Amino acid sequence: MTRKQITIGCGAIILILLPPAALLSGNPYLISLTSRIIIYALAAASLDLLLGYGAMISLGHAAFVGVGAYTIAILHFHSAGAEPLFSWPFLFAGSNNALLTLPLATLSASFAALIIGGLSLRTTGMHFIMITLAFAQMLYYFFISLEKYGGDDGLSLATRNSLVGLNLGNSSHFYYLCLAALFVFLILAHRLVNSRFGLVVRGAGNNDRRIKGLGIHSYRYKLVTFVIAGGSAGLAGALLANQTEFVSPGLMHWTLSGELMVMVLLGGLGTLFGPVLGATVFLALETTLAMYTEHWMIYMGPFLVLTVIFAKRGLFGFLAGDKGKNG
Repeated sequence: MTRKQITIGCGAIILILLPPAALLSGNPYLISLTSRIIIYALAAASLDLLLGYGAMISLGHAAFVGVGAYTIAILHFHSAGAEPLFSWPFLFAGSNNALLTLPLATLSASFAALIIGGLSLRTTGMHFIMITLAFAQMLYYFFISLEKYGGDDGLSLATRNSLVGLNLGNSSHFYYLCLAALFVFLILAHRLVNSRFGLVVRGAGNNDRRIKGLGIHSYRYKLVTFVIAGGSAGLAGALLANQTEFVSPGLMHWTLSGELMVMVLLGGLGTLFGPVLGATVFLALETTLAMYTEHWMIYMGPFLVLTVIFAKRGLFGFLAGDKGKNG
């Protein structure tokens, strides 16, 4: 077995066995903390599809997280209040069923990514970065203006979504749902980036002009990648809304996009599994340092600098000997 396979295998075993180990050791809070890490890892890994493989530097990825989260919250709001979300062309009074709400959250974020990506990908470089940022800020202020759904104060959920066979109010059940979502995404994304489709996306990220010279319309490939990444981030937002039972426009702020980008760079750009490690280290350090000081970023900064200097391929590349961009 290679170092990469051993690293991934050890990480998977730790994640699978964590809930029973946390309960046996009398530290059940670790389940909730790791669930949060897994959700952010999913969002960061979806961003890595754009950054690490397509060289699409997006500062608006948090918008899709927010769209997914608000989809859950709005459906729950109308379901709890018995107030129809819409009555034409058919009556729909919202829902709290995860089999409906989670796919709808993913589709809503995918549709938002289709619109934003369709316009943003017609530009490159700094223009692309600024347009994605602008769209995210537009959605941020749009949801602030929705007083019905809490406006700037956000919106609370009375309970988590329901799912047949699972009690999502149980921290272990919810943990394994999040873990399953992450595993499925990583498997599918790994197959995607190593397929012919992924080869075009990676080629366009390295030299888009050469890909176009071969007669390949890279725009379509990049747009599909953008939509997949957006939908996956929306799923992460839906899970985050369920975990915290609260959503706010802050989920769409550009600072969250920046944090996700740091997780990707910290773990390893173009590795898919690196962002999982990056999210783990980032949030674990944040949680630990925040217990001692509110200015925890002062200590986080030097750690990030040292990582960039001494682990240029990220922490995952350093541990697994992975050069990146090969899934």
